Amino acid sequence: MTVKTGKLLRSLIRAGTRTAKLIAAATTPPKPKRKRAAASPSASTSPRAARPSRAAPSTIAPGKWLSSHVPTATGQRMRYWLYLPNGFAQPEGLIVMLHGCHQTATQFAQGTGMNLRADKAGYAVLYPQQLTSHQAQRCWKWYDRATQAGGGDVPTIIGMIHKVLSEYPINRRRIYVAGISAGAGMANILALNHPTLFAAMGLHSGPVFGAAQNPLTGIGIMHHGAGLRADTAAHEILQRQPQFPGMPAILIQGEADTVVRPVNQLQLMRQSLLLNRLAGPAKITHNPRSRLHDFYVGRKLMLRIVQIEDLEHAWSGGDPTLPFNAKAGPNASKLMLEFFARHQRT
Repeated sequence: MTVKTGKLLRSLIRAGTRTAKLIAAATTPPKPKRKRAAASPSASTSPRAARPSRAAPSTIAPGKWLSSHVPTATGQRMRYWLYLPNGFAQPEGLIVMLHGCHQTATQFAQGTGMNLRADKAGYAVLYPQQLTSHQAQRCWKWYDRATQAGGGDVPTIIGMIHKVLSEYPINRRRIYVAGISAGAGMANILALNHPTLFAAMGLHSGPVFGAAQNPLTGIGIMHHGAGLRADTAAHEILQRQPQFPGMPAILIQGEADTVVRPVNQLQLMRQSLLLNRLAGPAKITHNPRSRLHDFYVGRKLMLRIVQIEDLEHAWSGGDPTLPFNAKAGPNASKLMLEFFARHQRT
């Protein structure tokens, strides 16, 4: 560790930034775990045979709450939870939800309340869960260069999506990906590397794409953004994928967030403008506690920026009994579903 990097890390820790501590912890390998006994029925290869998780929010949403896993490139098993809407033999679409650091998939489901809202629209919801053997604090490695290029956990999650699509008659034109914090960073990476699979993405409190190289530089990005590197990273996507079809996006950010600071949303907006070949001006709407900046292509809403007053690093309109959720609105799950409903792949 260089003197300069060491000073940056120490200053962020002194400032009380919890996520800085979490990401810095990624440099310390996790302690070896004891070998587990034979897999329980809830780890069945087929979600149809899986038992509902004890923490499942299916007690609130009326559909099915299932658990299964897929193999990773390292020979381990990444677990996931799947919500199937009540009364829909053929779900209208699939929303992939990626949790943040120090969260589990079931906590993210409960905190966001996405299952109940998705059920009313007929969507299935998929919740991958990061392995602690891959990252000790369950952070998705958005800051890793190989992951940004489509490696790391990306093929595992894509394989998970295809497995679910092969097992259930879900509308493949309506597949969306969303997340918060590190999960938002990973959602962005999935969408940019597989733009024909996803119809739109929703990023809540997410870091700018393509600038970090490791956990320590990731901390700097979260606090200071990427500067000119933000535009360069977007141009690199277009160079690597000349036929990039665009990626509709809703970007939600708390203006009081000191973990992933608002500069990241501004640079994500710049990246999205470049990737979607958009130009201003935006249509601005002022609501209680929030402002919307909408960018259109003709009558099609391609990019929505949501800036929320006084919101810290938490899911807006979430379950406040869980960390990283704020009770006050606007409701981020509702905003994302309304945006997703406007988009489908042909």
